[in-house]
Amino acid sequence: MQYTARDRLRFLAALGALPLSACAGGGGSTPAAPAPLPAPPVPPPPPPPPTGSTATLKQVFATEFEIGAAVQTAQVTGGGVDQSLAEAHFSSFTSEFEMKADIISPTQGTYNFDPADALRTFAQANGAKVRGHALLWYRTTPGYFTVGTASDIRDKLETYIGEVAGRYAGDIYAWDVVNEVVSDSGTDTYRQDDWFQAVGQDYIDWAFTAARAADPSAKLFINDYSTEFAGKRGRLITVIRDLLDRGIPLDGVGHQFHLSRGIDPNQVLAAIDEIDALGAGLEQHVTELDISVYNDPPECFASGVNCQTGYGTAPSDVPDRVYQEQAQLYRDLFDGFKARDSVTSVSLWGIRDSQSWLNNYPVSRSNYPLLFDPDGDPKSAFLAITDPDYVI
Repeated sequence: MQYTARDRLRFLAALGALPLSACAGGGGSTPAAPAPLPAPPVPPPPPPPPTGSTATLKQVFATEFEIGAAVQTAQVTGGGVDQSLAEAHFSSFTSEFEMKADIISPTQGTYNFDPADALRTFAQANGAKVRGHALLWYRTTPGYFTVGTASDIRDKLETYIGEVAGRYAGDIYAWDVVNEVVSDSGTDTYRQDDWFQAVGQDYIDWAFTAARAADPSAKLFINDYSTEFAGKRGRLITVIRDLLDRGIPLDGVGHQFHLSRGIDPNQVLAAIDEIDALGAGLEQHVTELDISVYNDPPECFASGVNCQTGYGTAPSDVPDRVYQEQAQLYRDLFDGFKARDSVTSVSLWGIRDSQSWLNNYPVSRSNYPLLFDPDGDPKSAFLAITDPDYVI
C-alpha cells in the first residue's frame, strides 16, 4: 500500500478531561430502625435509535454534495465489510493509488488499467461516480517522464494524459490534474520537485490543457494539503490566479483536510471561503478528509519524534472525550460544507478506522480517524453528521 507522506499534517493540543471527585460525611446519635425500602422503580423503555443510525451517508447528503471515500479496488470488489459499507453509503469513489502513473504506466508506453477499470465497473454497478486521482503527482511519477528536452517531456506527459483521461472520458466526473504542486516553503511558490527542475512551472499548463482535450466533460482540479493554513493557502491562491489569468482550463480546487480533533473548524472553512472570494466560480472538493485522535507536534511528522503514545489497539482504549471532540468537529465541518454552495464533493480518506493510512503514519499506532470503527460499525462521528438531534 502506498501512503502520502504528509509530514506537514498539523495536530493541535488535546483538551484535558476534568477529574470528578465525590465527598461524604456523617455522624450523630444512634438512628432509629430503618424503614422498609420502597420497591425499585420500573425502568423506562429504551429510547428509539437516532435517525442517523439507520440513515446512509448518500441519503443524508444527496441534495448537498457527492459523499465519497478513497478505496482500493480489491477492498470493494471482493465481498466483506468494506464492500457492504461502500455500496450502502457512498456516491463517489477515489482510487487511493491505483490511478496514479507509477501503477498505470511504470515504464514508457506500457499501461495497466485493470484495477482502475474494475473500480469504474464497481462504481457504475452501484450508481456511483468516480473521482480521478491523480494525473500528475511528483511522488508517483516514474523517472522516464522528466528525462530529455522540454519538448520530449511535454510530449510524454501529453501522451500519458491523453491515454488515461481519454480512456475514462465521460466516466470520471472530476480529475485531480496536478497534485501537491505548491511549495511548503515560504521562499518558493512552486514545489521544487523533478518536474519543476526539468521544465519550470510549464508542466502544470501542459497537464491541464491535455486533460481538457482528452475529456472535455470532466471537471479539472488542482489539489493540495494544508490549505487551512494561511501561508500555504496564499501560495496556492497565487498559482490559481496565474492559471486563471492566462486562461488555463481550471474548474476547481481540492482540499486535503487531514486534521486533528483540536483544530478550530473556522480555520478549516476559511480555506473554502478564500477560494470563493476570488470570484472565479470555482468548484471546491474536500478530497481527503480524516480527523486523527492524536495531537502531535510538528517534529512528529518531520522526523517521527515526540509523537503521542498510542491509546491502544482496541477502540475502547480511546477516552470517550476524544470521540466526543472528534464527533463535534465532524459535525461543525459538515455543517460548514453544507452552507457553502461551491462545495460539490466531500470524500473521506478511507472507509473504516482499521484501514486508515494514519495507522502507519507518522508512526505505527492504532488510529481511529474515520466514521466507521474497525468492525464497520458507525461511530459517534457518523451519528453527529447524519442525525441533527444526536447529542454528542
